[in-house]
Amino acid sequence: MWKAGLLLTFSFAVAAETENLTPERQQVLLTMLKNDCGACHGLTLKGGLGPPLLSKALTDKSDKMLVNTILQGRDGTAMPSWKKLISKQEAFWLIHHLKNSK
Repeated sequence: MWKAGLLLTFSFAVAAETENLTPERQQVLLTMLKNDCGACHGLTLKGGLGPPLLSKALTDKSDKMLVNTILQGRDGTAMPSWKKLISKQEAFWLIHHLKNSK
């Protein structure tokens, strides 16, 4: 019961974080994901210089950690900070998209 409540709360939080993105901005984010992220994570997001970004590779990773990685980058790696180009809301949207893609 506790897990179900936590999951439901999280689902509402993600919905609130992503509900204000216009379809146009969503398309821009998907283009960035394909072109910019794909440059290191592979054009099919199966991995390359960076790890895979497929749903099954992300299931055990917390959204908070993934948002932090997107916004802050990873020291000592090729992962840059995207906080000047992507908001926290948009990072949550990308993660939700990746985790729910097949």
